[in-house]
Amino acid sequence: MNRQEKLKILKSKKVFDFIVIGGGATGLGCALDASKRGYSVALFEKFDFCNATSSRSTKLIHGGVRYLEKFNFKLVYEALKERDFLIKNAPHVVNKIGFIIPVYSYLQKVYYWIGLKIYDLISGNSSFPKSKIINSKKVKQLLPNINSKKLVGGISYFDGQFDDSRLGIDVALTSEKYGALLLNYFSVQRLIKNDGKISGVNVIDNIDNKSYDVRSKVVINCTGVFSESVIKMDKNMIRPIIKPSQGTHVIIDKKFLNSSYGLLIPKTSDGRVLFAIPWKNHVILGTTDNTVDSPTFFPRPTIKEIDYILNHFKGLFNQIPEKKDIKSVFSGIRPLVSDLSKKKSKDLSRMHKIIRSESGLISVIGGKWTTFRKISEDVINYSLKQSGLKFHKSSSINIKIIDGLKHTKSKGSLSEKINITVPQIIHFIRNEMAINLDDIMLRRSRCLFLDVEESVKIAPKIVKIMSKELFKDKLWEEKQLKSFFKTTKLFKI
Repeated sequence: MNRQEKLKILKSKKVFDFIVIGGGATGLGCALDASKRGYSVALFEKFDFCNATSSRSTKLIHGGVRYLEKFNFKLVYEALKERDFLIKNAPHVVNKIGFIIPVYSYLQKVYYWIGLKIYDLISGNSSFPKSKIINSKKVKQLLPNINSKKLVGGISYFDGQFDDSRLGIDVALTSEKYGALLLNYFSVQRLIKNDGKISGVNVIDNIDNKSYDVRSKVVINCTGVFSESVIKMDKNMIRPIIKPSQGTHVIIDKKFLNSSYGLLIPKTSDGRVLFAIPWKNHVILGTTDNTVDSPTFFPRPTIKEIDYILNHFKGLFNQIPEKKDIKSVFSGIRPLVSDLSKKKSKDLSRMHKIIRSESGLISVIGGKWTTFRKISEDVINYSLKQSGLKFHKSSSINIKIIDGLKHTKSKGSLSEKINITVPQIIHFIRNEMAINLDDIMLRRSRCLFLDVEESVKIAPKIVKIMSKELFKDKLWEEKQLKSFFKTTKLFKI
C-alpha cells in the first residue's frame, strides 16, 4: 500500500461502487469482500488502520464460552465457524491456544465440562482439539504457578489467538490485491446528497489538508463506537443506538503464568469472564466490561479497573502480580447494540445490526473480530440488494489472507525485549502506510502494548530510521517523539 499511488487513483476515479467509512475490522472486511466480488471500493480512515477498538481486543478468535450460559447458540455457532475460517486462511497470524479452567468443587467440574462439551458439539467437525476433564496434577503441570489449594481438577479446551492490528493490516493488503483503494488519515467531513439520496462523501487528507469530493453508489458507515457521529451527518437521531463498553487489559511478565496455556475464570462474583493469556512472550490479564457515557479515540484504563483485574487473580497464582509488575495497560471500547431493557454492558448481545437510513446510508453496529468476515459478507449482501448494482456472490470464505511480514524476517532487533528490526520499519513505511511513530509503535509492531518502558527507550532509534526514510528533518523527529510520549501516558498506571 503506497499512499502516493493511492492518491493518484483517488484523483482520477470518478465514481466508486462502494465507499467504506472506517478502517477497523468491519470496514476492512467490507472492503475485502466487495473488492473480491469485483466491485470498486474506496475506504477512508480518519486516523490509522485499526487505530481504535480493532487494535485493543483480548487477542482471541473464539466462539465465546460465556455466551452459552445466555443460550446465545447462534452467535457461538457463527463465531466457531469463522474461527475455523481464520485458522485456515490466516495461519500466519492466527493460532490455536489451549485454556485451562481450574475448578474447586466437583459440581463445578461437571457443570463446566457439560458446557464445553456443548461448545465442542456446536463447533462440529473442527480442527481444534476437543475439551476434556483433567485432574489436579495435570492442571499444576500445565499451569505451574496455579494456587493448588482446594483444587480438584480442571477442564482443558482450545480456542484461537491472534494479533488484531496485524490481521487488520494483512486484510488491507489483501483488499488492495483485489483492487480496493484504502487511505488512512482521511476524515469524512460531510455526506454528499442528490435529491435527498447519498451519492458520496467529502473527505479531507489530514496529512496535506487537501479536500476531495468522492462519489459512489453505496456508502457504508463502519466506524464502530463512533457510528452515531456519521449517522448524525445524515439525520437527527431520536435515541442512542450504541452502548459503549470499556474493556481494560493488563500486561505482565510471562513468569506469572509460566505456561503456553491460558487460564480462564468463567464466572467472577459479578458474573464476568476473565482470562490470563500468553501473548508475544508476555501475559494479558483481562478484561473488564464497564459502560462508559461516550466513546473516545484514546480510552484510558482506570485504577478501579486495574485493581479489579489484579484482585481476581490474587487467589489463583502462587507468585502474585502487583501494580509494580505491570508492563503496560490498554483499553478498548466495544460498540454494543443498545438495548434499553438491559442496564449492564455484559448482558448486551455481541450480535451485529445493519441499519439503512431514508437517504441510503448503511451503518453497521456491533460485532467482534472473530466474526468480521461474516459481518462484512452480510453487509455487502444487504447493500447490494438495496442498490442498483448487479449482485455477485461472496467468496470471502475462501480468501487466503496475505502475510505482510513474510519477507521481512530478519535478525538484529533494536530491542532485547521486543522484536522490531530495521527492515520491518522500512517495510511498514513503504508498503503499509505507516506515517507516524505511533503507527509503528502501536499497530505495525505491538511495542507499546507490551512494554511502555522499553518502548520509550527505543522510540528515538525508530524515529531516526523513519525520518531518513520519509525525508523528514529534526523538528519532525521532535514532534513525533513529543506526540508519542504523550500517547505512552495512556498505557501507564
